[in-house]
Amino acid sequence: MPVDTDILPPRYRSPKRIALGGMGEVYRATDAVLGRAVAVKLLAERYARDESIRGRFTREALAAARLSGEPNIVTVFDVGEHAERPFIVMEYLGGGSLEERIRAGGVQEVGQALEWLEQAATALDAAHRHGVVHRDVKPANLMLDRNGTVHVADFGIASAAGTDSLTMTGTVLGTAGYLSPEQAQGERATPASDRYSLAVVAFELLSGRRPFESDSITAEATAHVNAPVPSIAELCEGLPAELDTVFRRALAKDPERRFETASEFVSALRAALSEAAGATRPFQLPASTGPTRSVLTPVSRRRTRRRRWPVLVALLALAAVGGAIAAIVLSNGNDKSNASAPPRERTVTVTRQSNTGPTTVTTQAQQPPPTPATSSLSGSALNDAGYTKMQAGDYTGALPLLRQAVTKLNGVGYPYEAYANYNLGYTLLQLGSCSESIPYLKTAAHLEPQRHEPKDALKRAKRC
Repeated sequence: MPVDTDILPPRYRSPKRIALGGMGEVYRATDAVLGRAVAVKLLAERYARDESIRGRFTREALAAARLSGEPNIVTVFDVGEHAERPFIVMEYLGGGSLEERIRAGGVQEVGQALEWLEQAATALDAAHRHGVVHRDVKPANLMLDRNGTVHVADFGIASAAGTDSLTMTGTVLGTAGYLSPEQAQGERATPASDRYSLAVVAFELLSGRRPFESDSITAEATAHVNAPVPSIAELCEGLPAELDTVFRRALAKDPERRFETASEFVSALRAALSEAAGATRPFQLPASTGPTRSVLTPVSRRRTRRRRWPVLVALLALAAVGGAIAAIVLSNGNDKSNASAPPRERTVTVTRQSNTGPTTVTTQAQQPPPTPATSSLSGSALNDAGYTKMQAGDYTGALPLLRQAVTKLNGVGYPYEAYANYNLGYTLLQLGSCSESIPYLKTAAHLEPQRHEPKDALKRAKRC
């Protein structure tokens, strides 16, 4: 409910407190001049009474304000003081935070997580180019707008390079679970510290937990300094071991060993996923044997983005080639549901074109062999094994492997779940089980909406 007080300047009406933290409190209010919702952060009263802290807060707020206009950074509209308390007026974002998403859903879909990380990396790299270090990168400060785009917030406690810091060397700043080793030891934060914290966020988005998660704040902070980086592949089935190399570098104790930019880190994550999926390549279909078969031309899988880094684009081109698996024929998609397909139909109706006109033939579909007991192989390994059989034209042999792959990879997201569903849908299509192929092709299309092959294949499945 609105706060009945003049705690904010008269211009900002109907304030409602929406957050309370160690440094201050945040209110949602209406800017009466421009008629828009804003978020107003006030320095806590206990700090506002200290003249030196007030001055530092204002200087750092102005440093954050100069980042306004950079992509994926919360815009600062105004900086000032009211009733002897410094304030910052920022754009109000109505989509919540990544902390809320993690709390509600735990592990996030891989493709979505990478999108968010790229957006956060863009913001942090821009801040670092301006000489501003955030020092408290965590899911709660990664805010979502109503379109689901990440904006990095709370640069109000950031430090501008070359100026006094609101929190001096020797004082720990940041949330324990996301602290870099140097911050945990009371040393000054640097851009490398922000990149470390972003890597912790990435680990949590992909695995559902922080790398050194503990019930004890002290134990967790100590682990950042002393403990080896755990294997994300062991913590979360479905994630490849190739990611471990990326996280060992991103979470290195020595700041000099970490990635040079946040964007480079996210690019390395994508490259590791692509490398792990290397066996999942497009293959050449046999030539068409009649008018009822359509063969699509393979294309490289290149993701479309508003911002591209050269290394990422090159790697994704390979990933893509490693991407669509049978990247030659496929379908339309919308809903990601139904990793378990409906029962296979016993009859198949095919319309063929002949010299005397169209002929409809209804045949008894051969039932697939019973699926063997669940394999001890990982979902991606099962998918690769099924793909190898597809290359050899053994779709009957590929079918049980791909069914198991889809089951194991259900919920993992892009890229592995997309690959397995694409392969299984295509295999069923080749075996004449058109209706059964549809949910898998829909899932593949939903996970990779930029590709046309799943959409084309779905159309083909609906026609046969």
